Amino acid sequence: MPMTTLYDQAPRITVRDPLADFLGATDDGLLTYRYLDAVRLAGHSCPTVASAFLMTRAALAALYPDSVPERGALHAALSAAQTDGVCGVIASVVTLLTGATGDGGFKGIGGRFDRRQSLHFGTGAADTLQLRRTDTGAAVGVSARLDRVPAAPDGGTLMQRALSDTASPAELAAFRRSWQDRVRRLLLEHADDPAVFVVRPLDPPA
Repeated sequence: MPMTTLYDQAPRITVRDPLADFLGATDDGLLTYRYLDAVRLAGHSCPTVASAFLMTRAALAALYPDSVPERGALHAALSAAQTDGVCGVIASVVTLLTGATGDGGFKGIGGRFDRRQSLHFGTGAADTLQLRRTDTGAAVGVSARLDRVPAAPDGGTLMQRALSDTASPAELAAFRRSWQDRVRRLLLEHADDPAVFVVRPLDPPA
C-alpha cells in the first residue's frame, strides 16, 4: 500500500482547542490531526509513532465518549523517564494531540491557556500513558500490546543488513515494506482493538 493511501485511510483525531478558538486560528477551535501530522512531527513512521497516536486516541475516546476532546485541558503522565527508550517520541505525539507540556510549553495569555506542568514522566505506573481531564478529574491509563501485532519474521535480519549497508536493493525494499506493513496493520486493522490498545479507568485523585 502506498504511504499516501495509508495516511488517507488512517484514523483521525478531532479536538477543540480554546486557545485556537480565542486567537481565531480555526473555526470554533476545532483541530483535526492525521497520522501524517505525527509522522511529520517525529520525522518518520514506525510502530512507536503509530501506537502513540492510537494510544492517545483511545484514551481521548474513553474520556470524552459523547463530546469533542478539549486540547489543553488534560494532564498526561508517562510511566517511563523522558530519556528512556522511545518515551520521548511517545511524549511528543501526546503533546501534539493533547497540548500537555512540561516547563517549556506555552505560558498562556492573561492567566489563561497555560499549558505548562501538565506533562509528567517516570511515574512507574503499569500503564504506558495516563490522561486526566482537568475539569472532571476523570482519568484513564492506556498501554499498547505491540507483541500482538508482530513484525515480519525476517524483519530483524533485514533491518540489520540495511543498517550495515549490506542489504541489496531488493532486501532494502523488502525491509521498508515489512516495516510499514506493521504500521499499516496497527492503524487500519487494530486501531479499535481493545486487546492491542488496552484502556482502563483510573480512580480520581484523593
